[in-house]
Amino acid sequence: MASLPRFHNRTGALVSLSNDGRTAQRNHPTQEFNNGVVLSSVPLKDDQVLEVKIDKKVNSWSGSIEIGVTTCEPDNLNFPISATGFRDGTWVMSGSSVLKDGHSMIEEYGCDLDQLSEGDVVGVMRSANGELHFFVNGVDQGSAATDIPPNVYAVIDMYGKCAQVSIIESTDNRVSVHQLANEFLAQLSSQIVNDISNTTEALTLAEGDSFHSNERLTFHERCGSLVKLSNGRRTGERCRPLDEFNNGVVMTNRPLKDGELFEIRLDHLVDKWSGSIEVGITTHNPSAIDFPATMTNMRSGTIMMSGCGILTNGKGTRREYGQYNLDALAEGDRIGLIRKTNGSLHYFINGVDQGMASNTCPQTVWGVVDLYGMAVKVTILDRNDPNYHHMVNSRGGLERQRVPRQVVDLYDEEVSAEEEVERLCFHTRCGTHAAVVNSGQTAHRPNALDDFNNGVVLTNRFVRPNEVFEVRIDKMVDKWAGSIEIGLTLHTPENLEFPSTMTNIRSGTWMMTGNGVMYNGTTVMDDYGQNLDRLKAGDRVGVVRKDSGTVHFFVNGIDQGSAASNVPENVYGVIDLYGQAAQATIVDQSDSLSIPDMDFSSLADSDYLMFHRLHGSNSAISSGGLTALRPNATGEFNDAIVISSRPLKDNELFEVVIERMVDRWSGSIEAGVTLIKPEDLEFPNTMTDIEYDTWMLSGSAIMQDGSTIRNGYPLDLDSVNVGCRIGMMRCSDATLHYFLNGNDQGVACSDIPPGVFAVIDLYGQCAQVSITSVSGILPTDNNAINRAVAEHTNFNSPVSTAESHRFSHCCGKGITLSSNSHTATRNTNFNHGLIFSSDPLKKDEMFEIRIEKLSNQWSGSLRIGLTSMAISDTSPTSILPGSALELTTKPTWIVCGTDVKKSGVTIKENYAPSLERLSVGNKVGIRRSHDGTMHLYLNGENLGIAASNIPKNVFAVIDLYGMVESVSVVSSVVMVTDSSSTTPSVESETGHQISLPVDRDQDQDTTSICVPEFHCNHGKNILLSNSNQTIERVASYNQGVAVTNKPLVRNHLFRVRIDKLNNHWSSSLMIGYLGFSPEKYTFPVSAIAIKKSCVVIQADQVFSCGSKIKEHYGCNLDKLQVGHTVGILLDDDNSLHIYVNGIDQGVAVRDVPTPCHALIDLYGQCEKVTIVSDDNAMRLSQPNFEDREKADLEDGMFVYTLYIILYVFLMLRNSQYSFPWFILLFMFVFILRIIQVLTNFSVL
Repeated sequence: MASLPRFHNRTGALVSLSNDGRTAQRNHPTQEFNNGVVLSSVPLKDDQVLEVKIDKKVNSWSGSIEIGVTTCEPDNLNFPISATGFRDGTWVMSGSSVLKDGHSMIEEYGCDLDQLSEGDVVGVMRSANGELHFFVNGVDQGSAATDIPPNVYAVIDMYGKCAQVSIIESTDNRVSVHQLANEFLAQLSSQIVNDISNTTEALTLAEGDSFHSNERLTFHERCGSLVKLSNGRRTGERCRPLDEFNNGVVMTNRPLKDGELFEIRLDHLVDKWSGSIEVGITTHNPSAIDFPATMTNMRSGTIMMSGCGILTNGKGTRREYGQYNLDALAEGDRIGLIRKTNGSLHYFINGVDQGMASNTCPQTVWGVVDLYGMAVKVTILDRNDPNYHHMVNSRGGLERQRVPRQVVDLYDEEVSAEEEVERLCFHTRCGTHAAVVNSGQTAHRPNALDDFNNGVVLTNRFVRPNEVFEVRIDKMVDKWAGSIEIGLTLHTPENLEFPSTMTNIRSGTWMMTGNGVMYNGTTVMDDYGQNLDRLKAGDRVGVVRKDSGTVHFFVNGIDQGSAASNVPENVYGVIDLYGQAAQATIVDQSDSLSIPDMDFSSLADSDYLMFHRLHGSNSAISSGGLTALRPNATGEFNDAIVISSRPLKDNELFEVVIERMVDRWSGSIEAGVTLIKPEDLEFPNTMTDIEYDTWMLSGSAIMQDGSTIRNGYPLDLDSVNVGCRIGMMRCSDATLHYFLNGNDQGVACSDIPPGVFAVIDLYGQCAQVSITSVSGILPTDNNAINRAVAEHTNFNSPVSTAESHRFSHCCGKGITLSSNSHTATRNTNFNHGLIFSSDPLKKDEMFEIRIEKLSNQWSGSLRIGLTSMAISDTSPTSILPGSALELTTKPTWIVCGTDVKKSGVTIKENYAPSLERLSVGNKVGIRRSHDGTMHLYLNGENLGIAASNIPKNVFAVIDLYGMVESVSVVSSVVMVTDSSSTTPSVESETGHQISLPVDRDQDQDTTSICVPEFHCNHGKNILLSNSNQTIERVASYNQGVAVTNKPLVRNHLFRVRIDKLNNHWSSSLMIGYLGFSPEKYTFPVSAIAIKKSCVVIQADQVFSCGSKIKEHYGCNLDKLQVGHTVGILLDDDNSLHIYVNGIDQGVAVRDVPTPCHALIDLYGQCEKVTIVSDDNAMRLSQPNFEDREKADLEDGMFVYTLYIILYVFLMLRNSQYSFPWFILLFMFVFILRIIQVLTNFSVL
């Protein structure tokens, strides 16, 4: 006992020591869970195990004992609350993980310490070679760390459930799991030798020479209870596979040699179960093992590959291993493994090395296969067998290339010479409803009007790297929904069991369907590219696997961007003639190929301005070099630089029109010039990364060589919209000018050298631009330039500023469309009146209709909403039900009567006035807001949120039901061309938000003043009412921020009246301004938490962007009572004033940005306010009587009259003359009469 280690007398705050320093307990264990750290009194000796026994545990907490070593000296240590808080050289085992200095090193190391019980023993040891080992109940858990310095102290943390530990005497027989296993096997073998004499020779071989014998690998005769062996024990099969899914473990008859391949072939699978084959190694001898139901239940000496992960002793050590999932393999696939001489374990799938699975493989291991779940039957393969290649390609199996090799099979002695390239055709083996004709060049669905699926067709050979597989749609039918699908697959046409549609395949398949991408039947990209369901006869679709392993899809020659990566070689092209697609023909790439790298040099002469053929990796050029686009605009936001085909000449305008934008990213188009030739440019992520000879406009900042040289340029590219035209010009005076919609924005920078190329960066939101016909050399005079640009704009603008909505040609069978699809009329009965918008609604776009005809013959009325059902002019009417409430196949939101329904189920009652009260001339609109909410408009009035979480790309749907027989479209798409020169939007008669141009020199005072309202975007506890002029906080004390929907107008007071206070809370209303648009902003819990362009007055303090900038300002807003008013006013000097009950409190802050929105925060006590919108809104100007209330005039004049009368009376009284009383009375009446005449004020 004298040599037994002790705990150090310095411990954690809650630790008490006893038993001569060998027992430690945590005080108050049911009340405290930490501060239980103890250290050994002296450093550990090399190869000496310090062990402690868990004496006591409590169930109040989670977690348990933690153990480790540290270089920290106990005498100088400031003890942390737990062992994981140690730093500066500390290794701790916590749970089943190992941490160094508090950071995880190994996630799954050994036994889980949290699962130990009272009486269990844990230990720690530093070996002589600097390795750290942990022990659980005497079993070495293996090396946890290396390079452990000498002189480390043991650390024990009585954490969580662990309440008391004691140091015990360490025995000398601490051995590893592998040693225990080998000793156990040796003892068991000796026992069997002594007891069973007739097996002496076999067991001797098993312990000795057989470990290194050349005996052929077979399965051991001892196996799982449901396994049946055949074929000389080289085939194993699980009995009753449709009734049982486990108890199918089989092992090799002898241990594996170093470098020996153990390979099996999947012979039979069933579809009833989940999970499939598991393969690995184990140190357990099959002669002695008690076979488990599944091998992953083994808790020692076992490494298994299951699914796509590696499990060691039943615990996951690698979640993603290799390129294949064992659960996705098919009959005929091969799985192999090798234990290499260095102790590493490698798996092989169809001959392809999947890399190292483990580097700590024991020396003596048996191969093991678990016929689990879907896996029923396997056969061991022998590469030395002359029939090996026949066995690989035998019955039920795939061709050897079914899951193709990415590298040369390491065990093939011969590598076949490169095969002769043959023409790409369709394979004659195809789906049951498809047929291949025209010498393999055309595939069609002969009975396309009778069936819509089973039209899968594969190519006759692999698609080579960088080879485009492209087809042209020859024939379409209108009967069905959906259309052609195209992609790549690892499956061979000879062995594929053709599904009804290719998206049902669950392995080795990449398909583009609609506008999304699916991998193994699962959607991986929702909004990828152009929608294939909208293609028509003559359109082309294609796919290519590049040598880098990335897959790109093409629509009419335009690259849609990267759809997948790390796709293996040897893939077949596949098309699915689904739905409307009835016939397609392979396009010979020698005849037409339109991909981004095409050379336009043949189209251009020296004076023709277009985009250069070299460009960023995420961009593409089309339309003969006149259009640049970022195909995968929702998946990538940069690497899309395009450049002009030649340098710009002096006074030559290079102008593009924005044709497409996405609302997923921040930032937008960037434009400029560079001296770098396209051939010499290594295209960066964004052009502002270039540090020489480049001038760019980014937002409103001018940048030269990547550095900002000027801010606040009049043109802000981040605020442009679809339809805007952006131009740039190097003038003859060496200045660079930018143009917006033909208007010169002035000099951006000077000293621009000649010979610069125009550069466009399709960054962020900007996805597509085209060069306009305005581009060219213009007159040198600026006025002449503007006139010339304007003339071009009037006649040659490629984008219209307004486009009317119309109805889709796909409509109910009772509907007749007229007036160029702008009017819809129901002819018969009361139903079958469904009509849709022709295109999906854009962000914040409203589709509005007017009631043209009613019939009192029927009950019920119009229904309107949004649907995610894909609609096109060619969609068959047969897919449409009789009414909108029956649209349940795709999510659909309908306002019906006063209720809102989703896919026929009521989700909101009494939402709006009943639509059954509509009359002729009423207008009804539907809009999907940018925040994914659906709004209904009635005669231009927003009725609020009807539903939320509405996806993008939804169509408006109207049901001419019951008494509504005819409607017409009155809305149109209005494109704002210059957001920098517009006033706040106002509602058109159709309810659309439109912008009215304002003269830049016009004073804001002269603009019309709209009645202010609160914006629909606000804090989550805010409820709007009273036509959005009243806000109320309906819960908690915060989340009550609201702003006005229009910016503040100079010299006009915005004020609110306090309607309700709640004394339960402290603090109260805050007021200020917001210096940016509230449209997309997510408001924080309080206004003070807004960290950009915001000023808030709270109590008597002023905060700017969350920081206090002024104290003791004005009245204390926390003292306001119900009925009091508070307001803000922006003066001519851009200073903000606060008004309390009409009294100016002075300037709160100066240099307020414009435009800005008034902000109210219903915080604390203040729960409800209403905008005061009477006609006496104050102006910051000289007072005059005309602006005053009549009562104010009367009160003032009455006082003024009394002053005059008193003055005259005193003057006469003190006069030296004496006047009779009637004379005085006459004089008083006379004075009052004069005042009455002069002021129109009645006194008598």
